[in-house]
Amino acid sequence: MQHRQIILASGSPRRKDLMKLMGLEYEVIPSDFEEHLDDSRSPEEVAKELGLGKALTVAQKYPEAIVVGSDTVVSLEGKQYGKAVDEAEARQMLTELAGKCNLVSSSLAVICLAEGMRIVDVDSAKVFFKPFNGEAVEKYLKSGDWKDKAAAYGVQSGADVFVDHAEGEYNVILGLPTKRLAEVLKSFGIASKVAVIAPPVGLRFE
Repeated sequence: MQHRQIILASGSPRRKDLMKLMGLEYEVIPSDFEEHLDDSRSPEEVAKELGLGKALTVAQKYPEAIVVGSDTVVSLEGKQYGKAVDEAEARQMLTELAGKCNLVSSSLAVICLAEGMRIVDVDSAKVFFKPFNGEAVEKYLKSGDWKDKAAAYGVQSGADVFVDHAEGEYNVILGLPTKRLAEVLKSFGIASKVAVIAPPVGLRFE
């Protein structure tokens, strides 16, 4: 039985779902850490910095808790994509990604200030987009699914029609490296289940 307080420093519905599937009892306290992308550095490095920043901001208020922070950065040919601020930016992002392979990097930061514990890691997956036209983009934009998602797409909720195939772990694309999280929590004496979310039918992983 879990006796430690675990806090998820993110309001992401995908991360909430994944932690629930892991069988964890946790609180959600979204971080107000200000996020900035930086094309001069690797997306993995930036994702780790942002995930750690989120976790630290919350951990300072809850030093005894185990705080989990994470961030996802989508990149293409050195350009990093955050969340689109409006439909026009979402349209531009999707148009740039069409027919190309983008890298999805999701970080994991687990810290407990009282114990001096700080573990920061990152995992990446590749998503290969099909060529697609403006009509497909407009249909997706109308769904509103692009909101609050890195690079304005979510393969789990509609954008799978854009994808030819992917390489890597599906949970990384969803925004949380659950295998690594389970390993870290085990070091705290906390057992968890393997979180399994089935990818959309037709989404092929290699």
